[in-house]
Amino acid sequence: MTYKTFTVDIDSDGIALVTIDLPGQSMNVWNGELMAEFPKFVDELISNDDIKGAVITSGKKSGFLAGADLNMLGSSAASTTAEAFEQAFALNSTLRRMETGGNTAKDMLKGGAHAKPVACAINGLALGGGLELALACHYRVCADNPKIQLGLPEVQVGLLPGGGGTQRLPRLIGLQAAGMMIMQGKPTNPAAALAQGIVHEVAPADEIVAKAKEWVKANPKAAAPWDKKGFKFPGGAGSMDPRAVPMYMGAAAIALKQSKGNYPAVKAILSCLYEGSMLPIDTALRVESKYFTQLLSGPVARNMIRTLFVNKQAAEKGAARPEGIPPLELKTVGVLGAGLMGSGITHVTAKGGMNVIVLDRSEEDAQKAVDYTKKILDKRVSRGKMTQEKADAFLARITPTTDYNDLKDVDLIIEAVFENPEVKADVIKKTEAVIGKDVIFASNTSTLPITGLAENSQRPDQFIGLHFFSPVEKMPLIEIIPGEKTGDKALAAAFDYNAKIRKTPIVVKDVRGFFTNRVFPPYVNEAMLMVTEGIKPALIENAALHLGMPIGPLALTDETTLKLGYDIMQSTKAALGDAYVDNGGEAFLDLMVNKLGRSGRRFGKGFYDYDDNGNRLDLWKGMEEHYPLLEEQPSVEEVKERLLYIQLIATAECYDEEVVSDPQSADLGAIFGWGFAPYTGGPISYIDTVGIGNFVRTADSLAQRHGERFNPPQSFRDMADKGETFYKAA
Repeated sequence: MTYKTFTVDIDSDGIALVTIDLPGQSMNVWNGELMAEFPKFVDELISNDDIKGAVITSGKKSGFLAGADLNMLGSSAASTTAEAFEQAFALNSTLRRMETGGNTAKDMLKGGAHAKPVACAINGLALGGGLELALACHYRVCADNPKIQLGLPEVQVGLLPGGGGTQRLPRLIGLQAAGMMIMQGKPTNPAAALAQGIVHEVAPADEIVAKAKEWVKANPKAAAPWDKKGFKFPGGAGSMDPRAVPMYMGAAAIALKQSKGNYPAVKAILSCLYEGSMLPIDTALRVESKYFTQLLSGPVARNMIRTLFVNKQAAEKGAARPEGIPPLELKTVGVLGAGLMGSGITHVTAKGGMNVIVLDRSEEDAQKAVDYTKKILDKRVSRGKMTQEKADAFLARITPTTDYNDLKDVDLIIEAVFENPEVKADVIKKTEAVIGKDVIFASNTSTLPITGLAENSQRPDQFIGLHFFSPVEKMPLIEIIPGEKTGDKALAAAFDYNAKIRKTPIVVKDVRGFFTNRVFPPYVNEAMLMVTEGIKPALIENAALHLGMPIGPLALTDETTLKLGYDIMQSTKAALGDAYVDNGGEAFLDLMVNKLGRSGRRFGKGFYDYDDNGNRLDLWKGMEEHYPLLEEQPSVEEVKERLLYIQLIATAECYDEEVVSDPQSADLGAIFGWGFAPYTGGPISYIDTVGIGNFVRTADSLAQRHGERFNPPQSFRDMADKGETFYKAA
């Protein structure tokens, strides 16, 4: 029998080498075709007497198998819950049939039946359904490559492993170790997997198939450990086992602490572990598929898959790149300014394989960019994550200079000097005097309109904005900002550059603050307003964490500094003149920055106190002297609602004004720009989930209680009246 998604070669010993190699794809995944063909092979394996056993491997250099095709999962055509369950159970059923050779569990346990031996040769990353395929094999050999990842990351998109991962892994390594691996979604490497018992053998990559075949040949009768009489969970299991009870209690507490109850997948995983540990594996697998079906049909998984996988992947592949423009070859990039942002941009550019000419006013200043990267690389070398040879080669790609003439042969310029229009105008003119006539000029600015900066350029059609976030090497988002005269070539060049540094790009309108800096300030400002109202700072911080934000807004403000907020407020005030409206935080920032000197972490004190090393201590207790606490504090839910809806309103306003032109960009920008709660799928996804009508009603209620800043745009009211949505119904 021939297959499209894999080949089957039977050797003289009757061992079938199954090489999965999906045509036209860089990575193997469980897609519709593989899901349809693999059960046919399992049937052939069981029924064909000429096949004595099998070895499963991959024909891709990129890896073994990277899980399920999330596009397929998100487009299920099931019309009933029963149909949805059967679709979810299909992989479990196939893998279990391969594992038992089509025999019943009862017959296997009696010892009167066995399966044909199946081994796998893992030549690259095995994630999600890829690791689950391996776990269903009787023997696992993995290539000795520390870069290979083995894991079950489904929780990161709101799901749980649906191909037996919640049942086979704990039966191999114990409930506690498996529970942590599944609930955190973090991968492991071959050496650690061998030590834990996830794989049986680690060998050089060119030997893994041969070693897997050796095992198959030596073991003509195979059975999984749980199909053998007397099997017991490592470390105990079941509700009555005193060794397991502490694990259930501890895991539940840890899971709640980490998820704040916002991720149904975490609770479902715990349920799978608990229930499955007391059941025969066949029943346990059906339990797993039941919970998987529930998650897949819920809004959290749907929104997370759409935003964090489908839309993120599309954005990173350049979905918004103009068509018909050849890719720009980028070998050398000039970076203007070696401050914090310029040094970060220099680092990610060199990491992307490009040479960097970094220019600043003095040799000492320019050298800061080299020192910045050296510090990062030294840490990687000390931890064994990079060789010194590779670190030296990385560092050699960076050339500091004070001479503009050294920029004459660059392929792209990125300006990252002080956020001052006059300073930027000066470097634009000096740079354009020496660079090639076709070189694109990009300005890294967080608030200044690109069209205004482009007025200083002799080639405004080749001028564009690239807004990086600090620290550049860690923050995943980049805002691409075309000015009024920016041409398609410049926009295409921005995407070509981003393809090398591998960030998540969104295209935003050229307005002051762009997108993220239009939405983020109202959020932290709302937190500051609550402080001035007498609401406990600890209540505000904890409410934000329970909302799903990665850090409280007051701690976050300390990180970005109150001084920056004050400076932005002053520059906005100067730019807008009579049109400027105090958002309510002007007096508070003036007090904190100018009178109390509590300007943020970098200054040693802000909302929090800090030790001499800059480590955050407790919230500053002196705030009550300036803003007495309310006798009756609001509930956590009230505070959460204000913090959530001020972000939703600001996002809605940006969408209404076409600062972001599509829901996808708004959702990606929010999650990857300032850490908006990932489980929601982003602000627009959240509004869709609760319904635009409910969003408008809640916003109106908040506006009546707290002010007109909560009023939703008229366009959202119109959509609510028409019953419209931003995304098509799943």
